[in-house]
Amino acid sequence: MLDLVISSKNKNDSRNGNVNDYDPYKHRKPEHPTTNFETFAHFVKGCVGTGLLAMPQAFSNAGYIVGIIGTIAVGVIAIFCMHILIGCMYILAKREKVPFLTYPNAMRIAFKTGPPFLRFLAPSAGYIVNWLLSIYHSGICCIYVVFIASTIKQLIDYYLIDFDIRIHMAIIILPLVLIYNIRDLKNLAPFSTVANILMCIGLSVILYYIFRDIPPISERDMFVDISKFPLFFGTTLFALESVGVIIALEQNMETPKDFLGYFGVMNRGAVVVLTLYGVFGFFGYWRYGDDALGSITLNIPKNDVLAQVVKAMFALAMYFTYPLQGYVPIDIIWYQYLSKKLQDHPRKKLIEFSIRLGIVMCTFLAAVAIPNIGLFLALIGAFCLTLLGIAFPALIEVCTRFQDRDYGRFNYILYKCAALILFAVVGLFIGTYTAIHDIVIFYSNPIGET
Repeated sequence: MLDLVISSKNKNDSRNGNVNDYDPYKHRKPEHPTTNFETFAHFVKGCVGTGLLAMPQAFSNAGYIVGIIGTIAVGVIAIFCMHILIGCMYILAKREKVPFLTYPNAMRIAFKTGPPFLRFLAPSAGYIVNWLLSIYHSGICCIYVVFIASTIKQLIDYYLIDFDIRIHMAIIILPLVLIYNIRDLKNLAPFSTVANILMCIGLSVILYYIFRDIPPISERDMFVDISKFPLFFGTTLFALESVGVIIALEQNMETPKDFLGYFGVMNRGAVVVLTLYGVFGFFGYWRYGDDALGSITLNIPKNDVLAQVVKAMFALAMYFTYPLQGYVPIDIIWYQYLSKKLQDHPRKKLIEFSIRLGIVMCTFLAAVAIPNIGLFLALIGAFCLTLLGIAFPALIEVCTRFQDRDYGRFNYILYKCAALILFAVVGLFIGTYTAIHDIVIFYSNPIGET
């Protein structure tokens, strides 16, 4: 079922000229193509980050039964929608006879050729997608700033002196600027591989701490107050979705046909990611319960040398991942909008550096404003990813299939897309409201590290 979009044939391709004669995959020429293994490494690293470490706290907002079922459900929906999106982008690229389409262009073209009542949205659709993508991936970078600074603060507080977390955020600006000036995914691949190794070692040690003094499961709740569920939903969706990075990975592959499919790179990566999230959410909540912080690394002992090493490893892994998540906003702002206009400008490289510096500074300022990992995760997940990861792919499929009126038997695809859109809209409003409400409450208390 997950391949349905890309494998289905258009019944009336003759309307578009010999569209089946054009294969977008054969015309792609990425400057630095990535292998299947490199793409897999990028996928896992792009999806396994601070979201994984926040899953115990997410489970505390759901209970361990609802947490397990909810994680699987949100993960399946997220990956299913990514299959829909990438499959429709391939079909639209085939119709347009171009190697690939960006998410914004796919949205614009889909609306332009979709049902008449949606066509008025076509001119603004691309800008909306770019705006949301930039907010989302910049938000991830903000969370990385908070995470790295929180980890360093714990170590410095223990060995040296207690500084405000915002001072630690300011200290890491220069290192972030330096690594953020690595310009392409091919050169970032070694950093992703190293980050994955550090994450694997660190997660193994965290499991040791989880199981060392684990209490009886009877002390934990199977279900909690439903009013907390929106925070679980936002955090989990944020953790499992990385739409901009996933699209960029597929478009930079040496063999893009291997990305989709039942045993494609994305599904294999999704199985690994979903398993990790379920395991760490469940056992992390079992161990720490309602005391689970925005990152489980903040729960493990502060005075244990092994724990301190693990925290440093995670901070380094997040540092290596920062430019991968930051690839999307710089791609949108610089490569899509400004680079071509400044092609012959004598200070083009200086301008690009200034923009990269500006993005890092914006992530720093936002991190200072909301230095709470858990609330930041829930807000970004509920606001951006319900639209980018669920509602928009469903809308694009409705529009893409409109040209051939190919909605399946009994128009089941229309009903499926309508259900996804409704689910996304409800999650958007309830999740965003709950996250903002809790942020307001957070500001009534002293700034913490969670």
